[in-house]
Amino acid sequence: MAIPYLTGNYAPVLEEVTEFELSTTGTIPGELSGWYLRNGPNPHAANSRHWFAGDGMVHGVRIEGGRAVSYRNRWVRTTTFTDGAGGIDAQGNRDYTAGVANTHVIRHAGRTLALVESSFPYEITCELDTLGPHDFDGKLTTAMTAHPKTCPTTGELHFFGYDFREPYLTYHRADAAGNLEISRPIDVPAATMHHDFVLSAEHVVFMDLPVLFDLPSAMAGGGLPFRWNDDYQARLGVLRRDDPHGAVRWFDIDPCYVFHTFNAYDEPGRLIVHVMRHPSMWRKDSQDFDETATLWRWTIDLNAGTVREEQLDDRAAEFPRIDDRLAGLDARFGHATAAHDDTGALLRYDLHTGVGVAHDFGPGRRPDEACFAPADETPGGEGYLMTYVYDAAENRSDLVILSTEDLTAAPMATIHLPRRVPFGFHGNWLPDH
Repeated sequence: MAIPYLTGNYAPVLEEVTEFELSTTGTIPGELSGWYLRNGPNPHAANSRHWFAGDGMVHGVRIEGGRAVSYRNRWVRTTTFTDGAGGIDAQGNRDYTAGVANTHVIRHAGRTLALVESSFPYEITCELDTLGPHDFDGKLTTAMTAHPKTCPTTGELHFFGYDFREPYLTYHRADAAGNLEISRPIDVPAATMHHDFVLSAEHVVFMDLPVLFDLPSAMAGGGLPFRWNDDYQARLGVLRRDDPHGAVRWFDIDPCYVFHTFNAYDEPGRLIVHVMRHPSMWRKDSQDFDETATLWRWTIDLNAGTVREEQLDDRAAEFPRIDDRLAGLDARFGHATAAHDDTGALLRYDLHTGVGVAHDFGPGRRPDEACFAPADETPGGEGYLMTYVYDAAENRSDLVILSTEDLTAAPMATIHLPRRVPFGFHGNWLPDH
């Protein structure tokens, strides 16, 4: 039987290519100058035990002067890719340089980093050459989440690492220059899968949810070693940013799982958090993604010690993004991808009201995550959404640019790529300035 994540547009591409002067339908906005980079699993042996486990491959398009200058794709040369290194070294210690670096691409303090939550980040160039693992000058002693948050006010990078052994969760903070300044354990009672978190101007919020490391699954292989556990709590942990070594306050919520968050922001006496919430995850095994995510808002009442939970939309979607210049602030608009077997749409939500509009790509055209590229220097202003779109009829992909001013309008530009880009995870628009 064919393995779903190794067939169709989940199947890996087996060659690295470079192509210059890409053909384009429409007009690329002239103010865009930089790189669009997106990461995803692409097993170089054309085999993998799970979609999340393939070797990382970054696909990049260079844009400048209204032109699509180039496309290239490259595997991230981790020690796992080059030498077959595992997560445990010959002495039985965790080897955090071993990993697949397949989940995200960010830039901080002048470094472009390819991320996966089980390992150290790997530094790459925008041309996609691998420079090597990055451990913050030896100060990082845990894995690093694939979903760090950059504070737009301070330039600090906030992140965490989780492990199968104690301490199960560790919070980290690097300054704007990239110096790791804070590392502290967060007390949780078990090894849970912490994929994402949220940051506000005053708080950090962790999600301790009922997807746990499962030893029988780990021993059996064939997937990821995590399972849903009905006996485990679901709660949010709130830490004050001005007291990073202080107490974490825990707030109970209904059982659920969250892979990805939109954002969080502070109001007097409370925290507002927007997430894409799954009712549960991996009850049977880690190949089961049957329970889809929808948009929810959590209002954490810091005085009453309670959380109000509200579903804002019933459309199934994932990969939420905002204008990252408003991370931790009141970002009114967010975007998510509603993708199905053979078609898909991008949703633009008014997070204050929960109302959303959609751009439908039509039959056989399915988008990946869309990231926001600003049109000007005003955070929260209009801009562009950039996403790879797979065309099943032609078995190839485009980079599509939409205007957030009218998401229902035709694309501003469709950049025709020389090859298929497999469905993947996360990326960023990295402007030159």
